[in-house]
Amino acid sequence: MMTEAHWQRFMGGSDAEKIARLKGCELLKPIYAQRGFLPEKDPLTAFPHESRYAVLDEIGHDLPSQLYDKNFRTYARELEIPRWQGPATEENLPQLRLYYVRLGFLASAYVSQVGAEPDKVLPYNIAVPLVRAAMLLDRLPILSYDGYALYNWKRFRKDQPIRLGNIDTLQNFVHLYDEHWFILVHVEIEAIGADILAAIASIKRKLAENDDVDLNPELWLIADSVQRQVEVIKRIPEYMDSSLYYKTFRPYIRFFENITYEGVEQAPIQFRGETGAQSSIMPTLIAFMKIPHQRSALTDHLADMRKYMPLRHRVLIKEVEAMPDIRSPEYKEPYNAILDAMAAFRRVHYGWAQEYINRWTDDPRGTGGTPYMQWLKQMLQETEAHRL
Repeated sequence: MMTEAHWQRFMGGSDAEKIARLKGCELLKPIYAQRGFLPEKDPLTAFPHESRYAVLDEIGHDLPSQLYDKNFRTYARELEIPRWQGPATEENLPQLRLYYVRLGFLASAYVSQVGAEPDKVLPYNIAVPLVRAAMLLDRLPILSYDGYALYNWKRFRKDQPIRLGNIDTLQNFVHLYDEHWFILVHVEIEAIGADILAAIASIKRKLAENDDVDLNPELWLIADSVQRQVEVIKRIPEYMDSSLYYKTFRPYIRFFENITYEGVEQAPIQFRGETGAQSSIMPTLIAFMKIPHQRSALTDHLADMRKYMPLRHRVLIKEVEAMPDIRSPEYKEPYNAILDAMAAFRRVHYGWAQEYINRWTDDPRGTGGTPYMQWLKQMLQETEAHRL
């Protein structure tokens, strides 16, 4: 969707250069075993009261109501958005992520307001600070899966797990709980991913220490964890109506097509919309299981999706890709159990894509701008074909 030249301009350097600066054992960091791809600490829920950025909390709080107003875009163009000051540091990273979440939602709301034709120009007051924050986060300037899900939750009880019933969202496009639920299902799936990454890290350590090791416990843990993720994604219909999803909040997470970022880039550009394909869990599993997906427009698309993932997640996936292939008759039973669980997840996902999207439209493109039904089916078939 976006040319390599545009991507380099926004990101401020090649992906290879940035990854080279992060060389090291990312996978072995305890954070991944504890939280998976979720932030190391719970996301910041609001800026400090005295912060210059606190106005963004009010803007974010009012956004679902403002979107009912046909004059919303006039209101948005007149907002005084505080520019991010200074570099990105470990200390201010939670604030910078919240800043990106608030602005990412605002930008997508402006471009894709329901009830109005998509706007082709993101105004200067939103575009410039969004691009600045995105560059500091080594990401593209559009609301992606990380902003929509990974950084967009809080726990009601801090001493209880990151689990449905104990979590809520920080920012939404609509007042309907359906959108909360849609996001939160993904958050619990990501939390379960911590066990998957912990098992992969353990396997990597074992293989580095000795070739003659028993990997069965870790492989069974991965299979069990993916199956737990399947049980969570099955819960989507509990609080999410398919017609409400398609008509009310799905339009806000669609791709940007020929959008000009005023004051930043005069040539219209295109970005992939928010999609679960930007989650790093399944790509990590594919890399670990060494599933050979035939080169196609689909695999090119999935490679493109990595540009929308946090940089450290991309590093981790590359590290897992470099691990030895553990596909062996010795581990046939747990290995196939993992593939079966992955296939079950894809099968449920395919069903929800049919129920929540395909039945409501003739447009074959998903929020990422791709023929999702055809590609989801291909991924399922190739996963099943890799069984021992």
